[in-house]
Amino acid sequence: MSGVLIIAEHRRGELRPVTLELVTAAQAAKQGSSGKVTVAVIAADPQKFVPALGVPGIDEILTVKVAAPEFEPDTYEAVVKALIEERQPALVLIPHSIDSFGYAAAVAAKGRYGFATDVFRFEYQDDGLVATRGGYGQKVNVEVDFPGKDTVVLALRANMFKPPEGAASPTVVDFPAPPAKSRVTGREFIEMSSADDVDMTAAEFILAIGRGIGEESNVAQFKELAETVGATLGCSRPIADAGWLPKSRQVGQSGKTASSCKLYVAMGISGAIQHLAGMKHVSTIVAVNADAGASIFSIAKYGIVGDIFEISAALREHF
Repeated sequence: MSGVLIIAEHRRGELRPVTLELVTAAQAAKQGSSGKVTVAVIAADPQKFVPALGVPGIDEILTVKVAAPEFEPDTYEAVVKALIEERQPALVLIPHSIDSFGYAAAVAAKGRYGFATDVFRFEYQDDGLVATRGGYGQKVNVEVDFPGKDTVVLALRANMFKPPEGAASPTVVDFPAPPAKSRVTGREFIEMSSADDVDMTAAEFILAIGRGIGEESNVAQFKELAETVGATLGCSRPIADAGWLPKSRQVGQSGKTASSCKLYVAMGISGAIQHLAGMKHVSTIVAVNADAGASIFSIAKYGIVGDIFEISAALREHF
């Protein structure tokens, strides 16, 4: 068994960005398994997604034509099962999403494959593949291995890998869909309104606050500061857990990844590993903390050891 199989995800005629993130993840996987990277597109018109998949890192695109116009779990389960049996991949990568919840566990259980969800990191070690996911409400990181499993299915968390850049021309091959009896019928697609008050993944400039602000009453001045400097206000987990800011503002392993952020100003954030995971793609990090030994300084491009309230006041005066 060799190679990496990626199951593409699309919605309402558009390829979801997480699919290309899986391509980058697959490059790391190739270090531990020989073979090519194959992306399978399961759709009523799979050819329409081929241009979006013309990126470096993909060796082959499998187009699988099915009757269902949108995601249908029984169809996906049958197709993915057939793909694995035919191609014998060492690793299958899928998004950790509401769609994959509908078929991935069934495929892994029936095929007796290795399986882990909500994975944000993985690597090949001497004893085989090791995947890392959160546990106990994201308070700890759990390493999972898969002894005796020739094929492993990993559902990867979105916004953890940067999609590849550039253009390429992968080989395109048709794959016949096996028969599948659907137990559901789709009637219409209803876009649910989001409870999030902001999309942190799209913010280019984030000013984030942490435990160092001390009290909830101090949130207002940093919200004002963020508006003044043109930043999106974010926070670390303690602030969101306390209800001082909505969970949608939380940056970190159990929150949002600052995937589009170019400038991240962290004020009063110590830099726990869970928070640092949400900043891995940020090009410029500025840290302000009274503790010179804070972990945040280890990844910051610029660091200020000082009182965040004094720095905040100085910035407001400047602007």
